[in-house]
Amino acid sequence: MSPPAFADVVADEPAPIVSARAHAAEVGCSAIAPAVGATLAALAAALNARSVVEIGTGAGVSTLWLLAGMRVDGVLTSVDFDGEHQRAARIALTEAEIPTPRVRLINGSASDVLPRLTDGGYDLVFCDAAPREYPDWLPHLTRVLRAGGILAWHGLLWRDRVADQSARDSDTVAWRDLLAALKAEKTVRRAVLPVGDGLLIAVPS
Repeated sequence: MSPPAFADVVADEPAPIVSARAHAAEVGCSAIAPAVGATLAALAAALNARSVVEIGTGAGVSTLWLLAGMRVDGVLTSVDFDGEHQRAARIALTEAEIPTPRVRLINGSASDVLPRLTDGGYDLVFCDAAPREYPDWLPHLTRVLRAGGILAWHGLLWRDRVADQSARDSDTVAWRDLLAALKAEKTVRRAVLPVGDGLLIAVPS
């Protein structure tokens, strides 16, 4: 068994998330791997997270993993422009019997929603959306994050393109721009976790 496959087995994905993953496949949504979900749940638990933002629902897969690590009174704000993915997420939440007040599902562009979120109001922000938007979102992501909170982006290691200097497509260039922006912020600690397609995390001080 390969290390990534073993990590997914260790994640021991709960039945409601397995069901959500099946719904995600039905609507053509590429959801995060179980190991990525388990990592996000662990980060949320370590932060004792009460307020979290996710951009891209993964048709409910990442939503349920994040909720699994949050406080029982925590509220997750989930932003997705894809209505079909969000409908699948709503089904997953209903099947998992998640109380309605625990999740705010917002259908729309993160570029429009992020400016309206509260300064310093969130413990964890997770992005699994269009990388080309990430550099532009960064000022808002750091603004809404509380001191000591964590920013996370999924997909950095996808197809090894970011490390391949000959790759110049828009998504790859956007990842490089995001990395450069984080590196320029001397007070930001960053790391890459080799789970799933790669989880980039940053902790601004």
